[in-house]
Amino acid sequence: MARPITVYDIAAALDVSTGTVHRALRNGEGINPLTKKKVLSMAKSLGYRPNLAARYLSQKKKTKISINTLQGTTSFWDDVRAGIEEEARAQGIDSVQLEFRTFPNLNEGDEFAFQAAMKAGADGIIMFPTRPNFLRAWLHNSRRLDVPVVCVATDAPDSGRLALVSVDTHVSGSLAADLIGRFCRGKGPVAVTLSDRGITEHAEKRDAFRSTLEQLHPGMRLVDTIEDHDVEAETYAKSRDLFTAHPDLVGVYITTEASIPVIRAARDMGILEKLTIIATDLFPALVDEIRKGAVAATIFQRPRTQGRMAFRLLHEFLVDGQASSQKLTLSPHLITRGNLEYFLKGQGATGERVSNHRSTHAVDDTAAATA
Repeated sequence: MARPITVYDIAAALDVSTGTVHRALRNGEGINPLTKKKVLSMAKSLGYRPNLAARYLSQKKKTKISINTLQGTTSFWDDVRAGIEEEARAQGIDSVQLEFRTFPNLNEGDEFAFQAAMKAGADGIIMFPTRPNFLRAWLHNSRRLDVPVVCVATDAPDSGRLALVSVDTHVSGSLAADLIGRFCRGKGPVAVTLSDRGITEHAEKRDAFRSTLEQLHPGMRLVDTIEDHDVEAETYAKSRDLFTAHPDLVGVYITTEASIPVIRAARDMGILEKLTIIATDLFPALVDEIRKGAVAATIFQRPRTQGRMAFRLLHEFLVDGQASSQKLTLSPHLITRGNLEYFLKGQGATGERVSNHRSTHAVDDTAAATA
């Protein structure tokens, strides 16, 4: 194996002191901006990777990272949080303290979680921004206080956040539109369900779905968009209203984890067999529906990988003063009945798995773990 690149190699390549390299890599003071740019460019071209474990072992202060996420109705957010914990352990660092602040519903508790993290002296925050318009002021304030924020699953544009880790929403929406168009032979009305139009991720999926449907399947039309606010009873009731208002509906694209209430409503009304349903993510109850043929396909958003990469980007910044990416988008995985069993068997190799458990953290509980 090749010897790891060190700060000495970077200094030698540029004919500068190692102190200059250290200041550039750690965003220190007293360095010329042009010199800093040259150091960072050389570090990247040489493939330099800092020894994060050694760096933290020399520090006495524990670094607090707050994870502010939705509880959710399935295992999606459990998997995101599990990915964060797995990446923290993989780094082999014992000076990072993870503090989990989990809020129960959309728009309920996220502000409290953010304020609690800041009050507790968090050095960095990984969060799901449910209300990006309201969050901008908070995130700008955290930036002024040198508390970097990484958004996971959805973005808070123009907020000063450090980075975003998410699945490619445009690919997801476009893929769903083409699938549903092909299954339905390019004819008939379809609908979309989402949690909240204000959430960037859901709006982008819906817009990509509509655009692709118009382009590739002009014989189909998008009739309604359901906002369910991640509440199962609301999803079920609104789905029944949708099916009653549009008895000729041929398909539904569910952009969130709330697929089971939609399926249950269609089954209770006796119309499930005539609907083509494209779901999102994968969990035990949905696995059963795919096996039965009730769901044509699901678009898996790789939640554990999202969690791992969110921690990695934030950790890089806390150590080196820079993150390797400001926007990391993952390609979604398409799962149908045909490849479902292969996917389930191969989860260990891909780093993803279907959880059978649900988190019990409440909004006012902080579960602290030391990595």
